Amino acid sequence: MDLGQGSWFDHGVSTGSEIVQNAPDGQLLDPAEALRHERRVSAALREVGVALGTTFDLDDLLELILSKLTDLVEADRATLYLLDEANKELVSRLVVGDKVRSIRMKLGHGIPGIVAQTGKSIRIRDAYTDPQFERDWDVLTGYRTKSMLVAPLKNHLGRTIGVIQVLNKKCGQEFTGDDESILSALSTQAAVAIDNSRLFLSLIQKNKQLLDTTDQLERKLQDLSLLFELERRTARATTLEELSLAVLGQCAAACEARGAGLLLSEEDSGDLVEYLFDSQSPAGLRRIGVKSREGFLGAAMAEEDILSLHEADSDPRWSMQIEGSFGFPVTSVLAVPLEGESSPLGAIGLFSHENGGVFDEADVSLLRLVSANVSTAVRLFNANRSRERSQRLTSIGRLLSQVIHDFKSPMSVISGYAQLMADSDDRQVRAEYSEEILKQFDLLTAMQREVLEFARGEKTVFVRKVYLNKFFSDVRRQLALEIGEKPIELLFQVDTKLVARFDEGRLARVIHNLSRNAIEAMGENGGVLTIAARMDARDLVISVQDTGPGIPAAIEGRLFQSFVTMGKAGGTGLGLAIVKKIVEEHGGSVSVTSSSAGATFELRLPQTSPSPDKPGSEKQNAGKRPNVRKSTRPSKGTQVKSPAR
Repeated sequence: MDLGQGSWFDHGVSTGSEIVQNAPDGQLLDPAEALRHERRVSAALREVGVALGTTFDLDDLLELILSKLTDLVEADRATLYLLDEANKELVSRLVVGDKVRSIRMKLGHGIPGIVAQTGKSIRIRDAYTDPQFERDWDVLTGYRTKSMLVAPLKNHLGRTIGVIQVLNKKCGQEFTGDDESILSALSTQAAVAIDNSRLFLSLIQKNKQLLDTTDQLERKLQDLSLLFELERRTARATTLEELSLAVLGQCAAACEARGAGLLLSEEDSGDLVEYLFDSQSPAGLRRIGVKSREGFLGAAMAEEDILSLHEADSDPRWSMQIEGSFGFPVTSVLAVPLEGESSPLGAIGLFSHENGGVFDEADVSLLRLVSANVSTAVRLFNANRSRERSQRLTSIGRLLSQVIHDFKSPMSVISGYAQLMADSDDRQVRAEYSEEILKQFDLLTAMQREVLEFARGEKTVFVRKVYLNKFFSDVRRQLALEIGEKPIELLFQVDTKLVARFDEGRLARVIHNLSRNAIEAMGENGGVLTIAARMDARDLVISVQDTGPGIPAAIEGRLFQSFVTMGKAGGTGLGLAIVKKIVEEHGGSVSVTSSSAGATFELRLPQTSPSPDKPGSEKQNAGKRPNVRKSTRPSKGTQVKSPAR
């Protein structure tokens, strides 16, 4: 029974039992008859009360109340009207022949309408003599209404929710005050039943709404979890293949699809590429080139609209190369275009629901949400790739600038020795100068290799035994030429008996970079450049100290980062980054201390040998070109002028 629209019961009773007539108002019944009557009333009220607590079917309960009512007041029939507050009408229904007819009565019209409006009961001896009685339904049904007793149905708040009327008292008399009391009692029971039923239906409806809301929240939570997982995976993707695999696998699982596809336009060539994911395929992801408008994803991209198909295998847009390449028959398809700035970037789609069904509105909503995130991810991926390409070109330019800058020192040495060779007639001296020039070419080759390895992020060090006396003698000669005529004193504090293990060429590069920075920092004002080497437990400690102005505080914390410079002309900011990289490749560390009195860089290189090796235990500088003669360059602490050009 739909209580929201209003319903009623029309109950006619024709019992074969003996009818006990109520005494008219003011007259007394026989005591025995009165007692039996009271017992019947009490029994009826108890039965209705029990039913009220145990029966959940409102129709059965109201039918019971009307049945007891017609019996107790000895009426021919009883009718219940419910109030339709929205339309201000009383609504009931009546069976006429085989058809159920609806009775609607405006408030204030007819006897029931007046009772509903006033909230007061009405008793009538002869309905046809009352001008408020409406005969239309008697005419329709052929029923002859005589006496009437009509009472309002009021809920626990005292509001009228309907009307009960009983018609035609069987004794031919009018209804009595006792009948009205009985009707009032049973109408209260009926109102309670209707209120309980409405409350029960309201609870059922609210529970259903709560369950629906819970389902929606769970679906939203699943969608959010999916989007979070997609965001996490796409952020880690370094290629479009990784991006596609992350998106398609998650999306297919969430929508219970057997396969998924992602169509993208390559940024460089503009060619269309489709990534296909098959949940049952060991390969997982396949990449194929496609033509414009080919397949369902191509159609969705070209038409810029969502495609949802239930019998995809009979659609003319079905492609043997794409849909036919799956390991399962493609029956249902859902495809959504990927939004771009002016035109779609591509399309994303699902193929064949796992249970053989079709993709529903929830799948459409989820795929649209995923497509928006994928569009953003693809645009960011393309933008990052373009930026990386631009940065790589910039880095290459800076690396070339660094190479050219670093070539200055070896080229100056080569130029100086070439001029000395031209001025010398001694064959042995010329051979020595030639050897030094060849060493500079080796240095140039090593510098080129180091810069390229730094750009590629490679790590290659050749650690071997090195005699510090010989190593720092070569370093001193090169730095003397670097200093030239500058007012800089070059000092070495090295334990010449030490033997250590490191990559000789790379460490020479480190000391050269640090020394050149110190020379440039001291500039024309001059100063003292001190290079020291000692053993500290199991570590070889090398320091490069100058008496310049120190390191600016603005860059001290990021001194070893790439492309950080101190504002010197021609600087690229790669020198110290290469220093740090080479030292770390040796398993060591580099630190710096600075003040207005100068800066000191300290290198710590761990030594694998249990103790420093003694000279003569191994061939000197194995694998290197040997010196022809001892150097004739000036010794420790001497100011060295570069050769005249």
